[in-house]
Amino acid sequence: MTGTRAPLPPFDAASAAQKVRLAEDGWNSRDPARVALAYTPDSVWRNRDIFLAGRDAIIDFLAAKWLREQDYRLVKTLWAFTGNQIAVRFAYEWHDHDGQWWRSYGNENWEFAANGQMARRIASINDLAIAESARLLHWDRGDTGRRPDNHPGLDELGL
Repeated sequence: MTGTRAPLPPFDAASAAQKVRLAEDGWNSRDPARVALAYTPDSVWRNRDIFLAGRDAIIDFLAAKWLREQDYRLVKTLWAFTGNQIAVRFAYEWHDHDGQWWRSYGNENWEFAANGQMARRIASINDLAIAESARLLHWDRGDTGRRPDNHPGLDELGL
């Protein structure tokens, strides 16, 4: 299979959790072209009130997102899974060009093709303005942006 993205469905608890962490790592890279490779060429998204289809649209969306959302840091956690579907909870923090910090909370429903690429992503997200001193997601972004394994997850942070 071209474009295979392990782990492949059907998911068990371990492979679903691994898929969630891989997605988090990808998004924390803030590399739209890299992230888009995790999706089928005709992937369909609903992100808030925006509807997208296809990798080119995903790349354009993510490039604009990360221009607007500065110092982005994301944590995802597995909520539920079955067969080729995974549900996640997430929170991310970022600031806008005026320096206002935000914490964005949400849920995503994912559906995967047999090759492990995501064919459908449905995201519901809410934003909360926060003071910089209220931030919870702190780590050195380094080369990859990856959250260190010892950084608390959503449950440990009370999110």
